[in-house]
Amino acid sequence: MAGRCRCSALPAPRQGLMEEARRRLREFDVGDKFSRLPLPRAAVLLPLTEREGRLHLLLTVRSMQLRRSPGEVCFPGGKREATDKDDIDTALREAEEEVGLQPEKVEVICRLMPGIDKMNNLVTPVVGFIEDTFQVTPNPDEVSEVFLMPLEYFIKPLNYKTFPYKTSSGYSTQVHCFIYDDQEHKRSFKIWGLTAHFAVFLALVIFGERPTFEVDYDLDNLISSSENNFINLYAAIHEKKKSKL
Repeated sequence: MAGRCRCSALPAPRQGLMEEARRRLREFDVGDKFSRLPLPRAAVLLPLTEREGRLHLLLTVRSMQLRRSPGEVCFPGGKREATDKDDIDTALREAEEEVGLQPEKVEVICRLMPGIDKMNNLVTPVVGFIEDTFQVTPNPDEVSEVFLMPLEYFIKPLNYKTFPYKTSSGYSTQVHCFIYDDQEHKRSFKIWGLTAHFAVFLALVIFGERPTFEVDYDLDNLISSSENNFINLYAAIHEKKKSKL
């Protein structure tokens, strides 16, 4: 992680909130632990900012012009390119392309436990702090809207449901689905799937509280539990591939 932290001189009033979040996040940093797995790679940026004394996540709505998942809420991110040195480069490059967030305006904190999307891409969530003064400039070809959402909503939601889901490899899990009424945009956003999965885990790490809904983790052993869940998911995909040979 050397040389990756940028814009660390945050204003004093928010230093306590951010410093505690930094401390907890770094305990869960997986670095490049899973970089050798033989799966295509992708990365997303989980941009955190402080507003009115609370941590918020920046999320985007995919353009309706896109072929894959048009209109869905997601984090800035995408597939790794040959010029990307690592997952951090991928996440920062995609964030700049999608919402105009310059890499030097992001203080990268850590990489959390990856996920595997429905296309079997290994997706690494990169957590970074951004200033609340950041002015988004969405790329209309990729992003139709950008909004902020309180991080605590992902452990104490007002409108939440879950449903069982079985991956193409046969791995069974629960999918989180949040409906968030945004007063600023005067509309509701639906956050689900891998985006919700990453947001829930981020909130669990930072707040260290039990959510108001069930999760697939042993909350007393969150680090080992999350790693076991991921290994089981990857193993199911690996077995599926072997069975096709």
